[in-house]
Amino acid sequence: MSFMSPPPPGFGKQVLPPDDTVRWVPSRKAAVLVAIRDGHISLDEACKRWRLSIEEIQLWQRAVAKVGTPGLRVTRVQIYRPLFESNEQDGKK
Repeated sequence: MSFMSPPPPGFGKQVLPPDDTVRWVPSRKAAVLVAIRDGHISLDEACKRWRLSIEEIQLWQRAVAKVGTPGLRVTRVQIYRPLFESNEQDGKK
């Protein structure tokens, strides 16, 4: 491929995780969040497709907002879960 040749088909498109995903690595979580943010899939569709709760996806969104993609690591979510959930609880008071 030369410098001026066009990119291959599908180049740069976000690849969504398979429907049967059970191992949620940060890159898969991020792909779902980007697809939701960009309107390629709705929150409800994502929940049904990957058997996730709305709360779980919202937790991922708060994790990314607070500490970026590294916050999607399972160990980070476990460490920061009270921080990520504190805004949710503060809003209910």
